[in-house]
Amino acid sequence: MKQLIFTCLISVMVACHSNSPTLSVANYILKGDTILIPENSNLKEKIKTATVNAIPYRQKLSASGIVKAIPNNYAQIASPFAGRIIKSFIKLGDRVHVNAPIFEISSPSFFEAGKVYYKAKQEMQLAEKNLHRQQDLLKNGVGIQKDMEESEVNYDLSKRDYENSVASLKVYHVDPDVLVLGQPLIVRSPIAGEIISDNIVIGQYLREDAAPVALVAELGKVWVVGQLKEKDIHKIHESDEVEVAVAGIPGLDIHGFVYHISEMLDEDTRSVEVFIECDNKGRNLKPGMYVTAQFSEISDSSILIPTSAVLQMEESSFVFVKTKGNGYLKRLIETSGTDNDQIILKSGLKPDEEIVTMGGFYLLDAK
Repeated sequence: MKQLIFTCLISVMVACHSNSPTLSVANYILKGDTILIPENSNLKEKIKTATVNAIPYRQKLSASGIVKAIPNNYAQIASPFAGRIIKSFIKLGDRVHVNAPIFEISSPSFFEAGKVYYKAKQEMQLAEKNLHRQQDLLKNGVGIQKDMEESEVNYDLSKRDYENSVASLKVYHVDPDVLVLGQPLIVRSPIAGEIISDNIVIGQYLREDAAPVALVAELGKVWVVGQLKEKDIHKIHESDEVEVAVAGIPGLDIHGFVYHISEMLDEDTRSVEVFIECDNKGRNLKPGMYVTAQFSEISDSSILIPTSAVLQMEESSFVFVKTKGNGYLKRLIETSGTDNDQIILKSGLKPDEEIVTMGGFYLLDAK
């Protein structure tokens, strides 16, 4: 009985040894650091090789970002004077053009601005008439040079006051030529866009420092503001193409370009803000939305090798390089990243070298 059990154990051990990937020493020959594979070795069928080449490659960098309205395409509409809202011209979602009326407000301060304008206009007209009269008198030999000069100074001063009053009205998009004293002020939009916020309440009294009551934005184009690490900044440039992905809308294809790279580094995060301009005609990008921006770094050339070719030893990576006469030599490499099932090489290999792409672990026993 004991003889039978011993025989069975031997059979099991032999079977387990035959299933192990470890091959006998007869399948290779060590010659210094080189592993030679004889022609009749069964390793020949288990090892696959390929020649590496340097190819043009665009290494991709990813960064999280947030969608923001472009400042020049965004306007907060507030009243320049204290007063009471008496009319609204808009509703949420309306499209408005430049100088489109937003709301109308009755304001004593605006009434005073109108009075200042009319007073300055009358004083300028009187000064102009007086100047012409002094010029005629002096021309006819009955005037005094000093009076004419004083009239010129007075006219210049009154004209300057008039021009200032006109400019102050035009700031509020008021045409002085059609101004009627006492009329309400119509607050207008400085940009074309869409009403994205409407908090106008008829009869509401607004202070001079009141918060905006409407927001207008042109969202056909938006910014994606991303954070890129300090070590990666040199890899991108203005006008580089960027792909933007929205987690909530899988498969959405949005393209943009690098509009601006900030000159300031955030010392806490060691990152730099990158502004990406994107077309948003479909209104898929909403201000405040979180997205992922994928940058493409254009590299002159890079060597990409299959992940199956790379073996790990402690903290180092290496491959087996084929030499003359079916020899294989272990070579340390440095990598700079991965791309799907390929590894981007930083150093360690040269173009036209042949490496083991599959079965390299069979050669580990030889070392």
